[in-house]
Amino acid sequence: MRQRYIPMSLAQTPDLRRVQLIRKAVLLAAILGIVALVAFSQTVGGETPLHEGLEAVGMAAMAVCIVGRAWCSLYNGGRKKAEIVDQGPYSISRNPLYVFSFIGAFGMGAQSGSLTVAALFVLIAVLVFATTVRREETWLTGTFGDRYRVYVARTPRFWPNFSRWRDQETIEVRPRFFLLTLRDGLVMLLAFPLFEGLELLQHIGWVRALIYVP
Repeated sequence: MRQRYIPMSLAQTPDLRRVQLIRKAVLLAAILGIVALVAFSQTVGGETPLHEGLEAVGMAAMAVCIVGRAWCSLYNGGRKKAEIVDQGPYSISRNPLYVFSFIGAFGMGAQSGSLTVAALFVLIAVLVFATTVRREETWLTGTFGDRYRVYVARTPRFWPNFSRWRDQETIEVRPRFFLLTLRDGLVMLLAFPLFEGLELLQHIGWVRALIYVP
């Protein structure tokens, strides 16, 4: 059962919002930087079976991410900062939504056909989300105290511990939050036409590849 708490104070809410805004800005800047790199690079050997296979694996990873994030939103429903959510995916990982985001980051980078670019996407996501999580945990500890510390002690920050799985028969679902999470996940699919478009520009000679990456 979720442990309920009073709503966040007005003094604390803006700080968490600012952290989220900074996180989004940094992610966007980093992604644009990598896209610029991809525009002037090419995978070693060109469009090999490995290149095409990585793109297919990446598409599957993005699908897993979209479904997984939507699943997490059914339990979270925007309540993570107002109560301790510790059922379903949140019983095996404190940040399952971010874990699925890591998978999605790999999928986005994999649309370039390069393992190097895919790894860069994951690295950036891990660095940005890890920083965000530390700020969130500081706030949650100050807000929920020992109840949150107990949750932290039994639940990993990221990597799931499936032996800790707990669920409940019914959950309260907030459709608006679910749809917003689904929308945000679907944006990842734009990586496919984006990288395919860059490849096309290279093929027709409008953009020249200056470096080669594995």
